[in-house]
Amino acid sequence: MPWKAEQRLQNGKYVIDKVLGQGGFGITYKALHVELKRIVVIKTPNERLSNDPEYEKYIERFIQEGRTLARLSEDPHPHIVGVIDFFKESAIHCLVMNFVKGENLFEAVKRRGALPQAEIVPCIRQIGEALIVVHEAGLVHRDAHPQNIMLANNSKAVLIDFGIAKQVVPSSDTSINKDGHRAFAPYEQQTGGSREPNVDIYSLAATLYYAVTGKFPTNSLDRKLNSTSLTPPKQINRKISDQLNQAILNGMALEAEDRPYSMQTWLAMLEAPKATPPPSVEPAHRKEVIRSKPKLNSEGISSKSVRIIPWGRLIGVLFNYLLIGYFLAASNTPYIFWIATAIAVTVAAAGAEAWGVAWTAIMVMAWAVAWAVAKSALGSTNAKVNADPIAVVFSLLLAGFAAAFVGYTVFIAGEILENVVGDKLQGFNKVNTFLILASTSGLGLGLGWLGHRIF
Repeated sequence: MPWKAEQRLQNGKYVIDKVLGQGGFGITYKALHVELKRIVVIKTPNERLSNDPEYEKYIERFIQEGRTLARLSEDPHPHIVGVIDFFKESAIHCLVMNFVKGENLFEAVKRRGALPQAEIVPCIRQIGEALIVVHEAGLVHRDAHPQNIMLANNSKAVLIDFGIAKQVVPSSDTSINKDGHRAFAPYEQQTGGSREPNVDIYSLAATLYYAVTGKFPTNSLDRKLNSTSLTPPKQINRKISDQLNQAILNGMALEAEDRPYSMQTWLAMLEAPKATPPPSVEPAHRKEVIRSKPKLNSEGISSKSVRIIPWGRLIGVLFNYLLIGYFLAASNTPYIFWIATAIAVTVAAAGAEAWGVAWTAIMVMAWAVAWAVAKSALGSTNAKVNADPIAVVFSLLLAGFAAAFVGYTVFIAGEILENVVGDKLQGFNKVNTFLILASTSGLGLGLGWLGHRIF
């Protein structure tokens, strides 16, 4: 029977406040350490297991784990709950640990839903660093699920409940918690009780899956026996990065040999790519335009909460297109090539990585202008051509210069849009960026045509 509030232990050294949790194996109490005047947690085996034939083995493991954790506490780790005391009260073994103020990860996700990548990844890294210490001590936690990770009020994650039960709960136990915990355990742990370190890698990766999606991952045993697929977390939460998505899938690989071989290796997969160093300074004639990168929000993606439109730059692009439109109208270029120009530059500027399409349209555009200029220079009769061959050469040269000018102008327009405007449209995806730039280019071409008709 659980202890009641105000009950005193160890001759009044500890005073029970309330029961924090009760599982298949143990009971956790919140208590007061009277002498130190600090809140502590007292964990004990559940007395209702005392009739189980394996109960003595459970107690032996409980004592052994308590001693091991006490040894770990000799060199305190900021993300491992500290052990204060270990005693026996009326035949009940008790483990006293620090009290971590906050809520566990399961409660946080249940209350808030999927957590932002920038917020949860540092916490998972902290727990991973704690598990590295555990592994170096020759232990395997085997229970690093959301209920055993406390999120303290100072944004620090702490690993608690060091798997003291080691999932030795009798098979007759049908608690919901036990079933829920299976979603975070690899199949070899559920079937054979594996104690390899990569068990903790799977559990922590599955915990991260739950944190960024708000959903339990598919049970590994179902994946193994029924070939049930694991839905990639990015299909549930599009906001997480591809790198994080892949790191989670690597850590949750069904077969142990397909997972990272150490916790350090898996944590390295969570690191953000290092910034590429700037290119070395070269002579001015060899300098390249360095494209500025779009600003990213705390989750590593373009911010959608703040949309920035560079009106001044767009007006400059509008006038650039106005000049192109005026030139096209003056050279009697077919309207199909006007459309090609707008699409060519806008596609490239929107960052669609379709410069092949853009260059094709530019070349067709330049050819059309050359044709129009040559036709105008040569006149409409062949007699003129035959009578004055110099006029032919002159007209062809003029057409070549016209084609080169148009191609260069459109190319420069694309560079301006891509480097100056396209990357400055923060908060807009590629489709929205394309529509904004297409509207600007279309309006500019139209005003250029109108200007030629008027003037």
